[in-house]
Amino acid sequence: MGKKRVIKQTEEEVLKEREEVESKIQKVAIPTKITPKVPKAGVLHIASTYNNTYLTLTDSKGNVLTWVSAGKIGFKGTKKGTPYSAAKAAEVMAQAIEKLKLGEIRIKVKGIGTGRESALRTLATKGINIVSIEDVTPIPHNGCKRPKPRRV
Repeated sequence: MGKKRVIKQTEEEVLKEREEVESKIQKVAIPTKITPKVPKAGVLHIASTYNNTYLTLTDSKGNVLTWVSAGKIGFKGTKKGTPYSAAKAAEVMAQAIEKLKLGEIRIKVKGIGTGRESALRTLATKGINIVSIEDVTPIPHNGCKRPKPRRV
């Protein structure tokens, strides 16, 4: 086994990558056509997995108004599951919430990924009126039935 080489990015490459992400954030479509009955309150579902973070904005009935994911912004591969990508997705969602002029937001968080906390913190710092935060991660109870003992 030879030496392992660690490849480090130069500052230019890091800045170039950041500029690409920032430009793609501006390109992500935020709904401009607002339906006549836009609700005053909405529900934001944050689904965080090991591979990606999804943010879905719905009205109180569950009709989807808009959605964003780390992959939709432009992150690829393992970078989609990072807290940074979740924060950038939350920034785009905050812009959409401001454009839709929603007053109150209830948040439902689901999953065990690393993007949960950073998405919540970003939404809080953007000045969005968060009414409640609820964890709806499914938890198994009692599990599956054990197999029967083998007969020989």
